[in-house]
Amino acid sequence: MRKIVLAVACLALVFTAYACKKKEEQPPVPQVQSPMAPGPIIPPGQMPAGEMPPGMMPQGQMPPGQMPQGQMPPGMMQRGESKVVLPDSVKGKWTAARIIIEDKSSKTRQEYSVKLNSDFSIPNSSLKIKVGEFLPDFRMDGANLTSGSNEPKNPALGIKVFDNDKQIFPAPGKQWGWLFSKVPSIHAFEHPKYGIVLKEGLKKG
Repeated sequence: MRKIVLAVACLALVFTAYACKKKEEQPPVPQVQSPMAPGPIIPPGQMPAGEMPPGMMPQGQMPPGQMPQGQMPPGMMQRGESKVVLPDSVKGKWTAARIIIEDKSSKTRQEYSVKLNSDFSIPNSSLKIKVGEFLPDFRMDGANLTSGSNEPKNPALGIKVFDNDKQIFPAPGKQWGWLFSKVPSIHAFEHPKYGIVLKEGLKKG
């Protein structure tokens, strides 16, 4: 009887040792990271105000009407929207301007007094000048062209030049070309035969 019990105990020890060895020999199961689950799809129009998914930038331009007032996108300029604004201190104080017409072929210069907001034809030519406003102290205020004072600190005269009813100055898309008496080379009228220069403004009375 003792031999049987001893044999059973030996078999139990052998079986236990074998089972432990089997357990140690099993290779560890590799741990695989589960793919990141995609975030919830939010229907259009339901994204919380002011939030964007990380790494994403708004596409397209800002909807019309939402551009801050007075600002323009970089690299862009307003065209065809400039407006001449006469301050009360200048309005009605200047009636005419004195201009110099240069004939490049004969190398002669002739002065003329031209009324503001009138037409003037250059003698013996097909050129006609439409005279606009005179700004004694020319300034740019946003899209407005105005005068900083009634003193002739930066005198400028707005004109248009036509050749047989075709506008040749200023360039297409611009309302007025400007003659500056103190810096006549800036945006000067260019023509193969004639030059036009502002000498001064003429005050009323």
